[in-house]
Amino acid sequence: MAYRSFGNFLDALEKAGELKRIAIPVDTDLLIAEWADREMKSPGGGKALLFEQPIVEGKKSDFPVAINTMGSHRRMALALQVSDIEEIAREIQLILKAKPPTDLREGWALLRQGIHLLHARPRQVRDAACQEVVHLLGENANRFTLRDLPILKCWPKDGGRFITLGNVHTRDPETGARNVGIYRMQVYDERTTGMHWQLHKVGARHGRGYYERGERMPVAVTLGGDPVYTFAATAPLPDGLDELLFAGFLRRKSIDLVRCRTIDLDVPADVDFVLEGYVQPGELRPEGPFGDHTGFYTAVEDYPVFHLTAITHRREAVYPTTIVGVPPMEDYYLGNACVRIFLPVFRMNFPEIVDMHLPAEGVFHNLVFVSIRKQYPYQAFKVMHGLWGMGQMMFSKYIVVVDEDCDVHNTAEVLFRLCANTDPARDTTIIKNPSDSLDHAPSQQNIGSHMGFDATRKLPGENHHRPWPEMIRMTDEARALVDALRRQVH
Repeated sequence: MAYRSFGNFLDALEKAGELKRIAIPVDTDLLIAEWADREMKSPGGGKALLFEQPIVEGKKSDFPVAINTMGSHRRMALALQVSDIEEIAREIQLILKAKPPTDLREGWALLRQGIHLLHARPRQVRDAACQEVVHLLGENANRFTLRDLPILKCWPKDGGRFITLGNVHTRDPETGARNVGIYRMQVYDERTTGMHWQLHKVGARHGRGYYERGERMPVAVTLGGDPVYTFAATAPLPDGLDELLFAGFLRRKSIDLVRCRTIDLDVPADVDFVLEGYVQPGELRPEGPFGDHTGFYTAVEDYPVFHLTAITHRREAVYPTTIVGVPPMEDYYLGNACVRIFLPVFRMNFPEIVDMHLPAEGVFHNLVFVSIRKQYPYQAFKVMHGLWGMGQMMFSKYIVVVDEDCDVHNTAEVLFRLCANTDPARDTTIIKNPSDSLDHAPSQQNIGSHMGFDATRKLPGENHHRPWPEMIRMTDEARALVDALRRQVH
């Protein structure tokens, strides 16, 4: 069954032995972040943490803070309610090609293919848990504002407190298409924040549509609810595939949507918090610094301003958050799950791909390991260039291609192949491509160079004019005999 609430998810984590409750008061200014960073860097990602008495500006908050809730392979599987992420990967190729059923007959046909799309289409409702408590921020409104939420200051030189795990809901002004993304939000004061949607993001594209019209852009930010919402918001979905449709597929249950109280947008009815508001065309404000997933502070730059018009929430709401920084962090496990689930999509385009891994040290797309079944000369370069042309893979700074017998999840093995199988002049390529806005290394923001390494065995025609040597391997018989002898000793 789908999680009824974020609290329901936390109960499941606690039952599985994956949650630590922190009953003592802990300040949201740096201290929760420091505690969480130590937990994230402990073996296997540590445990999820629930701070029951977060302190905000000297006062105890009414809302507990949950962090690192998806910071391990096991917790990611629990968040998506599967025993293994690969279960979803086996279905994802079909879901990306399919459409929501329009009638029962079509629904049964899709079900026969193993896709539970009868539960994918969202449903509209009037009453919602996320609106049990409503704070309207008009001229004569009560004084419940952003200052009443336990929003963290994560790192010492951050520009302020940042909302880090908000699902930002926007709509294309031309087509009405919905998008849900995660963009950090720096709190400027009790009613305004920054909205850090970068140049390449769909939220920014929607914004440009409103700016060209000269219209105020409605924006809703949700926090909590079923953790599948957050995963869907981070997933590298094909342009035009609705994140909430995808979330409905993952949770095997329709998402109930409710209309916001002050803006014309719908949000999941079971989330913990909804921040309603708007972005005004042409209004920009300096945002940052922010200790980011790159492991460095990102620079201060101008970004749109989000104006708050209402806060609604559950009566027993929990504030979910995360921190990013020098890896490994919680976001690594989200990114890894995305790669595992969407690997069939890459294989649709490149059947030779065996496996793919984005190691934590590469902070998402900076480093990509790919293994292939190599059949012809320069096939590794074909795969590199193809990947650079697929969505957010365009940001991949380094791609290393190895043979199918190399375990891409074993960094030491990949580095061995890289060092042993390459001649730098022959086996590398450098291209110009868009780069991650948060990457501080390129000479010019958003534009940089990417490098590919062909660490596969060389075939005739690849400018290698000697026989390729055979790797040293022990016989299976000898290995089996020694296994038996070692069991006698132990």
